[in-house]
Amino acid sequence: MNAFRSITGRMMLRNRRFREKYCLLIILTSFILICMGMVFFLPELRARTTAGVQDVYEKVPDLFLAPHLPIPPSANLDIESQKDSLNLGYGIPKPIESPRNVEDRRRLFAKIEEEEHRRVLEKPKIDQGSSSTKKSADKVLPPMGGIISPDHSQQIINIHDHDARMEAFKSNVTVGKLELIIRGGEDPNPNIQEKRDFIKLMMLDAWDNYRLYAWGENELKPISQRGHSASIFGSSRIGATIVDAVDTLYIMGLDEQYKKGREWIAEHLDFDSVRVEVSVFETNIRFVGGLLSMYSLTGDTMYRDKAYSLAKKLLPAFDTPTGIPYALVTLNGGRDGGKNYGWASSGSSILSEFGTLHLEFTYLSDITGDPIFRDKVYTIRKAMKDADKSKGLYFNYFHPRHGKFTQNHVSMGALGDSFYEYLLKSYIQTGDIDAREMYDEAMDALEKNGLIRYSKSGLVYFAEMKYDRIESKMDHLACFAGGLLALGAHTDTKKDSRSSRHMKIAHGITNTCHESYIRTQTRLGPESFRFSDAMEARALRQNEKYYILRPEVIESYFVLWRLTGDPKYREWGWVSKFQCSPNPHF
Repeated sequence: MNAFRSITGRMMLRNRRFREKYCLLIILTSFILICMGMVFFLPELRARTTAGVQDVYEKVPDLFLAPHLPIPPSANLDIESQKDSLNLGYGIPKPIESPRNVEDRRRLFAKIEEEEHRRVLEKPKIDQGSSSTKKSADKVLPPMGGIISPDHSQQIINIHDHDARMEAFKSNVTVGKLELIIRGGEDPNPNIQEKRDFIKLMMLDAWDNYRLYAWGENELKPISQRGHSASIFGSSRIGATIVDAVDTLYIMGLDEQYKKGREWIAEHLDFDSVRVEVSVFETNIRFVGGLLSMYSLTGDTMYRDKAYSLAKKLLPAFDTPTGIPYALVTLNGGRDGGKNYGWASSGSSILSEFGTLHLEFTYLSDITGDPIFRDKVYTIRKAMKDADKSKGLYFNYFHPRHGKFTQNHVSMGALGDSFYEYLLKSYIQTGDIDAREMYDEAMDALEKNGLIRYSKSGLVYFAEMKYDRIESKMDHLACFAGGLLALGAHTDTKKDSRSSRHMKIAHGITNTCHESYIRTQTRLGPESFRFSDAMEARALRQNEKYYILRPEVIESYFVLWRLTGDPKYREWGWVSKFQCSPNPHF
């Protein structure tokens, strides 16, 4: 009997231990699930712990707001021999009169009056004694494809004539009253000059910390003070921040910092030695676009050659039946290097990505003489023009093999945004009439299908459409549309009711995005904001309540300021940039 009781007791003890183990296992499993939920559903943790796949398609491209990229200086001169002609001393820069100088009235933005003519927009003339604006008389400007002679007479120099172009450059010719190279400078208004200096200090603060903690890495993690390169450019250290920043350093006249950046690019940026999978879209707008911007500003062939080398490595992504490129390509991976994201609607390509190549590729063909880049983007243009578009709308996903849109999702924000931008700016850049027609038709379709909406209080916003259902949500990414519509209205040669209506919508969109900023505690706008009977222009969900230094709102402020001269836009921009400063007193 005692033996039986002993055996029974041991069995009960063993069962109890099993139950305890199961309880501990359940508790541990629950804890793991909670931690995983925090990582995937809290944006703050998700941003720190993942590469953020969706960030691949949410990035906003560098924008080309000028009518034509400036004619680069002589390709036969190296950077040192150009220092005198460019005033590119690496010490304290010689002051150059600012394009914002009221007396100068430099014309900065493009306007196409007729099919073969253009006029360049000048900076608004501001009466320092009041907030009113004035318009100066129009001046006769050259046709597209020409530049004014140095004495500003009506002699036209053909920009395609290399000898005449170089002679014009040596004579410090201006392009449509816009100096070939504008950098540094002072503003006669001491209040404005103080703000300009503050912005330069912000740039220096960001640059110096990057140099200190992450030099050569793609990015800086400011809190942990470490470099970070595992991102949309793979794991290679290819200095994305340096390439992004050198044009700003150059324009600001920060010559010492610019020289360091240029030296790194010349000596260490080598795309032949890396074999990584990168985003075609991001690599184009940040690396190819950044390098081409510097070539257009300086004529330094080092930038052109590196851009050309990199762009050729992106070409395997275009090896599809339709010519619509894949989203990803392996640099130096041969012809089998392209593929799409698995999450992108059954392996489709993304509208905002393959639609954001035209400006860079066209310019690259112009300056290298290699037509392959222009051919690639015009193949994309034709595919989009010929595609079957339900209700005239461009959906966000297009299959590169089947040649069809694959999901009924329309957005002026993520996944769609810069496709529309590049249509308009291709027209401004080269006079591409097809691009203009496609832009106008796209905007008409958005209006007719109710994607441009008004809230209960009258705020204008771009909604999204999913399977014919309107979602009253607007992304921060879509806030560039204020500047886009204004620029579209300004360059519309018909000057009919549509251009007038679009300009009013542009003001409304920009005001709505401003409201999304001032309705937060920080006065910085959320990633997305919504509209309903209970709330307007406010983020609703937790994963919408963050700000990641997006530039779209500031861009619309800038364009509206240039086109209208209304000082409120410049003031709004100043307030937003001031809020971004980690140390407003320096």
